[in-house]
Amino acid sequence: MTGFSAPRLGRMADTLQAYVDRGEVPGLVALIARGDTVHVVAAGVQDRDSGVAMARDSLFRIASMTKPIAAAAAMILVEDGKLRLDEPVDRLLPELANRRVLRTLGSEIDDTVPADRPITLRDLLTFRCGFGAVMARPGAYPIQKAMSDAGFAPGPSPADFPPDEWIARFARLPLIQQPGTSWLYHTGSDILGVLIARAAQTPFDAFLAERIFAPLGMVDTGFSVPADKIGRLTTSYMLDRRSGNIVVYDQAEGGRWSRPPVFASGGGGLVSTVDDYLAFSRMMLNLGRYEGGRILSRPTVELMTTDQLTPAQKAVSPFYPGFWDANGWGFGMSVTTARQGYLTVGSYGWDGGMGSTARNDPTEGLTCILLTQRMMRGPAPEAIYTDMWQLAYQALDD
Repeated sequence: MTGFSAPRLGRMADTLQAYVDRGEVPGLVALIARGDTVHVVAAGVQDRDSGVAMARDSLFRIASMTKPIAAAAAMILVEDGKLRLDEPVDRLLPELANRRVLRTLGSEIDDTVPADRPITLRDLLTFRCGFGAVMARPGAYPIQKAMSDAGFAPGPSPADFPPDEWIARFARLPLIQQPGTSWLYHTGSDILGVLIARAAQTPFDAFLAERIFAPLGMVDTGFSVPADKIGRLTTSYMLDRRSGNIVVYDQAEGGRWSRPPVFASGGGGLVSTVDDYLAFSRMMLNLGRYEGGRILSRPTVELMTTDQLTPAQKAVSPFYPGFWDANGWGFGMSVTTARQGYLTVGSYGWDGGMGSTARNDPTEGLTCILLTQRMMRGPAPEAIYTDMWQLAYQALDD
């Protein structure tokens, strides 16, 4: 593979800069890589008030781009023989034994039936554990209020209670669906973090640091930003729907990610850079291999990046309109199952709700990463994401 067309790479810089010039995002860092060729665009500012320029090593809250990393950590433990894909999680998470399930989505939370079977590790990895985001307006169902009261309301920030309390609170809620029957977004990855910590007998963040970040040289990735790097952390912004303006969600200095979290979220807690995430993406694209050896085996990566859901499960698993037309779900990430745009069948990766996306395309040997600091407006890909993917593919030089 010969890499990219130099003239066509210029289109990427121009198109992404236009998003900054229009005020749609304060700043961004984009990266595409193919073979030994890596092209990076940095545009805009880290913070609108200070005007500090965005740089290649700027730090971003990558939110749900954490999920594939958590899935990889779980599979390391499977390969270590400490976890098994189809073993009930009750052995290490006894809080989740003997689950109750809502009779219907609209039932009161005490109107339940017994779970047909226990939750397994495979259920957590594929989001078929029976619990997750309810894709309906807030307050539409009693379970949504119960989730909010327990501290599980949907939102970009990790929980404020430690892992043992988190799993205990979760265990007091009924499941929404029977395990294994449907896909429900997000919560499986947070449960996964607690399970990994107990299986490894070490905190979740420490396990990631030892088994993934250190071997891959991901020196800037973690659940918080130390004081000597805080100047590289971008301010997080969100769209105020009433005014239409972009407003601050989380500052760098003194913000949530400036200190270690109480709960290290496997579903969305990490901060990283484009080059750190490239190291993880390249390991996956190389089927588990990196320059110093292996993180995962080839069969494990192939399993992780294969669609695990049946048509029947997709049919009862609402997300955003059209998602299942071209996507399936592997372990902690989506898998492209039909070519509707530029992404080829077999591509995989995921987005971060705080403004980021990453995809690998094994057919083209391509990695595409875009980090911004403005939150997504919903679960569907932002226009800047789809433009980024198109810009990457149009620059291919063979």
